[in-house]
Amino acid sequence: MSLTAAAQRSRILLVDDAPENLRILSETLRTDYTIMFAKNGPDALRLAIGTPQPDLILLDVIMPGMDGYEVCRQLKEERSTRDIPIMFITAQNEEMDEATGLSLGAQDYIVKPFRASLVRNRVANQLKYKRYRDHLNELVHERTRQLALTQEATIHAMATLAEWRDTETGAHIKRTQNYVKALALHMAEQPKYRNILDADAISWLYLSAPLHDVGKVAIADTVLHKPGPLTDAEYEAMKEHTAHGRAVLAAADKFLGEDSFLKMACDIAYCHHERWDGRGYPRGLKREEIPLPARLMSLADVYDALRSQRVYKPAMPHETAARIIFDGKGTQFDPEIVEAFGAIQAEFKAIAERYSD
Repeated sequence: MSLTAAAQRSRILLVDDAPENLRILSETLRTDYTIMFAKNGPDALRLAIGTPQPDLILLDVIMPGMDGYEVCRQLKEERSTRDIPIMFITAQNEEMDEATGLSLGAQDYIVKPFRASLVRNRVANQLKYKRYRDHLNELVHERTRQLALTQEATIHAMATLAEWRDTETGAHIKRTQNYVKALALHMAEQPKYRNILDADAISWLYLSAPLHDVGKVAIADTVLHKPGPLTDAEYEAMKEHTAHGRAVLAAADKFLGEDSFLKMACDIAYCHHERWDGRGYPRGLKREEIPLPARLMSLADVYDALRSQRVYKPAMPHETAARIIFDGKGTQFDPEIVEAFGAIQAEFKAIAERYSD
């Protein structure tokens, strides 16, 4: 495909309050490009965020009301328009004027009167660079998408392995990850947690939650599948699943490097049986010493265990399980997480019913 054919698909927005200037620029560029017009700043902003968007903006500086500098500033602050290249084309020819325009994010600054060939060449260069940059962004986006899929597949495979070893849990994994997500979304509305539980953190929390019991793959069948209450010795052996889970995930985490997506999963697997009052295991951590993801999983895991039937106990109704959770406020569970549970307990009940065994 020729460069001219590619350029014909490009849209140029011309912004100038003088009709004669718009006419001259249009005659200079209309052979190769689709031309859009705006006679003032507000119209330029409206067209820039519209559909289809311009691929390049030629912007005058001196206009009544909103000048070109202000138009540029607003375009660069708006997410949907910040990447549109801007070329100032103006009679303002002082060095300071050009410096101001470029400091606002414009890609070029042409002084009137201009030569038509100069404008055409600079426009072509800017559009060529934009196509190259857009192509790089597409490659990065696709690479990021593939990496995210690989990470999710890794987590899913490890969680599935754990589920196969502990078949009694049924839909436990699906329920607990939805409980944790619901708690995190509610707590993210509070100023204290808004930056901690951002969209990315909640997404990784949801994906990592299924690995909380991955360490059970190392627990003996005689303990893991025992049809009844565990002896003290067996219970001590079962408690080792937290350390085993951390060991498995930490080994992978070390291999992947500092920014590994498994760091949160490590915290959850190792610390989800710690208690707010320090009487949990494996380390006896207390309060904020316990990582927030593990504190969220602790409540979700206990709630689901209470609601689930086992060979040695019946399933509890929501009301009974909720009362036990409330009784554990400030002792077993983080008080703020219990408050969040209380606010959305109807959602917990719905999740339990939706993903019942």
